[in-house]
Amino acid sequence: MIPIISVVGYADSGKTTLLVKLIKELKRRGYKVAVIKHHHGDFAIDIPGKDTWRHAEAGANTVVLASPGKVAMIEKTESELTLDEIAEKITGVDLIITEGYKKGDKPKIEVFRSEVHKELVTPPEELLAVAGDVRFAGIPTFALDDTAGLVDFLVEKGIIFLISRG
Repeated sequence: MIPIISVVGYADSGKTTLLVKLIKELKRRGYKVAVIKHHHGDFAIDIPGKDTWRHAEAGANTVVLASPGKVAMIEKTESELTLDEIAEKITGVDLIITEGYKKGDKPKIEVFRSEVHKELVTPPEELLAVAGDVRFAGIPTFALDDTAGLVDFLVEKGIIFLISRG
């Protein structure tokens, strides 16, 4: 199974910023990365009036848009899929990182900025680490810009394996 870690934190804590930096550092080291972004409401990735939108509006349960460089799949579901059900659809990567899923059972890295929040959103026992500007007793803490150190930590903890592609 592909390892999964979740980047969590309060709104406006910098989750996406950290995630983008992590992706860049992982890619620099040769890792293949997938991201699952949790959204609390409905969303649309197809454009009203375009072919894929029309297919879905006509009743298709799944619509796939494929091109030489990308594939997008829109699948209607009866209820929200679990993170594991979504992850099962992903192949060919070394790591899946989620943004959100703070109540999930995957190892978590919490983004914490003291000027935005005063306490952690995640119970300390559920955290792998904190990326932020405050140290918490017993939790490995990394500066918000220390993505290299954070990736080294993930390798040391056995979350991801040291790879050599080339």
